Amino acid sequence: MPEEFQSSDSPDSPPPAGKSFSELGLCPVLCETANNLGFTTPTPIQAEAIPYALQGRDVIGLAQTGSGKTAAFALPIIQALLESPQPFFAAVLAPTRELAIQIAESFEKLGASIELKTCIIVGGVEMMAQAIALAKKPHIIIATPGRLVDHIENTRGFSLKKLRFFVLDEADRLLNMDFGLDIDKILKVIPQKRQTFLFSATMTSKVAKLQRASLVDPVRVEVATKYSTVSTLHQHYLFLPAKYKETFLVYLLNDISATSTIIFTSTCHTTQRLALMLRNLGFSAIPLHGQLPQPKRLGALSQFKGGARSILLATDVASRGLDIPSVDMVINYDIPTHSKDYIHRVGRTARAGRSGKSITMVTQYDIELYQRIEVLLGKKLDEFPIDKHSAMSLHERVSEAIRLAVNTLKEQDLAKKERKLDSRPKRGGPSRKKLSAPRDDADIGE
Repeated sequence: MPEEFQSSDSPDSPPPAGKSFSELGLCPVLCETANNLGFTTPTPIQAEAIPYALQGRDVIGLAQTGSGKTAAFALPIIQALLESPQPFFAAVLAPTRELAIQIAESFEKLGASIELKTCIIVGGVEMMAQAIALAKKPHIIIATPGRLVDHIENTRGFSLKKLRFFVLDEADRLLNMDFGLDIDKILKVIPQKRQTFLFSATMTSKVAKLQRASLVDPVRVEVATKYSTVSTLHQHYLFLPAKYKETFLVYLLNDISATSTIIFTSTCHTTQRLALMLRNLGFSAIPLHGQLPQPKRLGALSQFKGGARSILLATDVASRGLDIPSVDMVINYDIPTHSKDYIHRVGRTARAGRSGKSITMVTQYDIELYQRIEVLLGKKLDEFPIDKHSAMSLHERVSEAIRLAVNTLKEQDLAKKERKLDSRPKRGGPSRKKLSAPRDDADIGE
């Protein structure tokens, strides 16, 4: 083990963590809050990380997705804030806008009894509105690195010189998304005397380099192997001909009783097409991908979390870090190109001790990609049993739903092109006749 890490089972470690939040060292107010939120027993990462955090140590936490790591760093920060309240007490960096919003929601729930104030600093929102929010001096800032740097460099009066806590969440993904330079800029303007927490699903060479630059004598707590899934996740594959892929997807959704399902695809277009197809067949489906405007992305998450939609069609923008509770099933409609993304996708189900199911659809063109996943997991998955005759009986209806979905997408694309042409400055002559935009059945704002 590298010298910069102190393992949580080293000789000078504190005694094994207790089985309650009180035994971990949390104050009665936060113990009561945790209990009211249904957190009766600490998760393994919470039990390992919280005692060290309360001792004032820098912490590196390696944990599976869905392990409860947000509370593992939020609770110690809130307890320290109770003891020494001040504005700009902590800053949390997250790789995506959605994850930043989820973290802020967790802080607000855990800090509700002390009127904790948070501020979300992400792209897609006016700088001026965020500057006004920062002027109100929140306790906790949750930000994406690029936008936080924008405010550090351009917002008059804003400073993190008195910051007490600094958190890097999903550190491996922060670095994979090329936020390294922005993180370096932030590290140069925050106090060297601070407490830092770094959480990551994996310990890569980039993450190891970052921790050496940002943490001092950290303790490393690890409750997962490098690439692992939780024991309550039941993983399966389904081998099928590529030309019947949509038909078998509909069969799975009909056959399996699931209150909530996430279907992962490889492209934004596939996400939109499948969402329309499923709606044509009467399913309550909604898309989420990177080409949607921020309000619609948040609207999709809100509707799915609130139960207004039972099926979320998503690209990998949604595959990590989003706290979407009680997802019953994950379907990999398209196999991810990078095997590690499989771990993050299926981590959306079987969270925090609950059971869940994942099914990966494998066509004749996907065998090599699928075999890489089994090598990564170190085991072979069971084939999901289906009645192929029953599945094929759906093919005619599904084909018609696909045809309608494709036509709708073509009409939407044509309408967008017409609007773009109409927005150009006119040089005289008759104005172009506008086409009325068709109703977007996949519009997540509905």
